[in-house]
Formats: sequence, structure tokens, C-alpha cells
Amino acid sequence: MPGLEAKKTIGVGLISVGFMGKLHARSYRLVQDRWPELNVDIKLVIAADPVHEAAQKAVDSLGFAQATGDYHDVINHPDVDVISVCSPNFLHHEIAMAVIAAGKHLWIEKPMGRNAQESREIAEACAAKGLMTAVGFNYRQAPVLSHARDLIKTGQLGEITNFRFKMMADYVSDPDGAFTWRYERALAGSGVFGDLLSHGFDLVQYLVGNIAEVVAAKDTYIKKRMKPTKAAASHFAKTTDGEMREVENEDYAQGMVRLVGGALGTFESSRIAIGPRNDYEIEVRGTKGTIRWNQERMNELQVCLANNPEYGFTTVLGSPGHGEYSRFQPGGGLAMGFDDLKSTEAMLFIKSVVTGEQVAPSVSDCWSTAEVTAAAERSIESGHWEKVTQVASGRTTSK
Repeated sequence: MPGLEAKKTIGVGLISVGFMGKLHARSYRLVQDRWPELNVDIKLVIAADPVHEAAQKAVDSLGFAQATGDYHDVINHPDVDVISVCSPNFLHHEIAMAVIAAGKHLWIEKPMGRNAQESREIAEACAAKGLMTAVGFNYRQAPVLSHARDLIKTGQLGEITNFRFKMMADYVSDPDGAFTWRYERALAGSGVFGDLLSHGFDLVQYLVGNIAEVVAAKDTYIKKRMKPTKAAASHFAKTTDGEMREVENEDYAQGMVRLVGGALGTFESSRIAIGPRNDYEIEVRGTKGTIRWNQERMNELQVCLANNPEYGFTTVLGSPGHGEYSRFQPGGGLAMGFDDLKSTEAMLFIKSVVTGEQVAPSVSDCWSTAEVTAAAERSIESGHWEKVTQVASGRTTSK
């Protein structure tokens, strides 16, 4: 029709077709339906996975036009504009740097690198190329957390004095759980610091402010696990017949952080907790009020304001006006799910690419959380508070 702009075609490449890769694919497909104003035509071009059955599933079930066993075929494909990297941690740096060298926009899962140095190299390379990026900090996309951030940023909680967050899970609580790459320092990097606390550090910095220093402790309670005979076994798999291997990273961590503005916070995280499934909670306290959120009830925000005549916590249900809630549900109190948060993340990535303005959680955000982990690990060695290298716009601003 005259006067209508042609849709911008964006070709998508996917590297690794596991749980998260499948979720990326589904999320891309929802962007056009939920956010039509972006005026994009998203084409699922090619997916790579070294396991033939997984690669073929990308074509048979996920809607990709092609599949391959070699991720270089994705990177070098002329119709691919953006690439999702959903591979295991130890491949993130290698693959991300190849994606960046090819000039393709990057959506990558956390932890982005096995350490702060790898994360820094990815972030600085993206900045040098002027690429748009996204990182899998999906929990910040919960609509009620958008409302929480508004309450904090507009001063309705007053001066933020202290906060706490915990990331408690049970996904490897069984001692018979198989030994996989996730337990090897050289392959995974840290344990709960990179896997879970990176989400917590990001939530704090998204909601409240940058973390300036940290003091921490950690431990490993299931010290050995059995290596399965099946090489591609998941960390959810169980085995009782194989070689025992030493677990090289932490099951549990706790500590304190201080923000640049002075507020103090505590953190705790476990991957072997008995009871919590995905008990990811943050509570922020100020001189005029407190907010509290738990991912297990992610559509609810607990709010207590000192000037409330009832004075006590009130449950605020996700509703239109909170973040991207109205894209999924027409009225308040209707539940959203984990996959919806990932769809929002996909939208922010595509919007960043279309507009040239970085609006998605970026690789610099992920580098920043890696620097918090690095400071925490220095603290564990020194027994003292350690300063966090501050990150902004892909550049180091202070140490």
C-alpha cells in the first residue's frame, strides 16, 4: 500500500539447539506477532549443532530453513544478520569473537565468558565494531520488576539503605547427578557465581545501582561426582556407574556488596538446596518503603510504603502498564511465564538492531556482572572486601 514502509528483513542464525536454543527460536517467532510496530520480517535462516538430531530438529520443528553441524556455516551465511549463541560456557568466547569478526549482531547467554577477561574481550570487540547485543538476563524482563524499578527511580522508596537477594535452586542437589562440563573450572568457569549470581548481580544493578565492592565466601558440598559413560549427558542426568571426578567449582556462595551510592546488600546462592526449586528473590529497602519479588511468584510484587494507611505489604499483580505485560495479557492478574520473558528479551534485541539504539541487556552489562564475580573470588582468597572494576559502555572506567 502507498505510504507504508517496507518491512526490514532480519535473518537469524542459531548456534546450539538445546533447551535455550529452542527457546531463542520460539522467541524470535513471537516478535512479529507481539510487537508489529517494529515492522520486521524475521527469517530463521540456519541453525548449527554438532549433534545431527538436534540440528535437524531446528528444520523439522523450529522453522529454520537450513541446519548444519558446523557453527562457521551460520556465521558465514550471507543471509544471517543476527546470531544467537546458546552453546556451553567453554565455547562462548571462541564463538562470540568469530561472530563479532564477521560483523553480525550478537545475542548470547550468560555467563558470557568463563571469567572477566573473556567477558571484557567480547564486550570491547562488540563496541569496536558498533554491534547491537543482548545477554540472557531474562528475569529483569518480569513486568512487575519494571514497576519496582519505577518506584525506586522516582524516589517512592526514599533513599535506598539496604537490600538482599538470593538465588537458591535444587537442580543438582542429587549426589548421583552426573559429572559434566559444568563442574570443570576450565570449561564452566565458576559455579553458582556465573550460573545463578550473575542474574542476581544484574538485578541489583538494573534496579538499584552499580556494585562498588564485595566480600564473599564459597564452598563445595558435593565434592565428587561420577562421570557418565554417555558423553553428551545433561547435568540433570543420574549415574551410578563411572569414574569419580572432583567438582572444581562452588555449590554455594554468600557475601555482602556495597553499591557506589553506599547502600549495603547481602547475597546467597546454592545449586544444591533442598526445598527451593527456583527461589530467586530480591528485596530492596528504603527510608520510605520496601519492595520484594520472588521468581517463583514472578507475576507478583510485594510493596510496602510508609505513607500507606494500611502500613504493610500489599501484593501488586502484573497488569497493563507494567513493562511489556500488555503484549501478552489483556488485564491484570493473568499470569505470564518464563518463555514470555525470553520473548521480551528477543524483542529488545531486535529493536536494538532495527533502531541502532542499545535497549536490550548488553554484553557490557554481562561484563559488569563478571567483574563482580571476579572481585568476589579475589575476596575469597584475601578474606577482605575487594573493589569491583566499574564498566560502562564497554569500557573500563575505574578499578
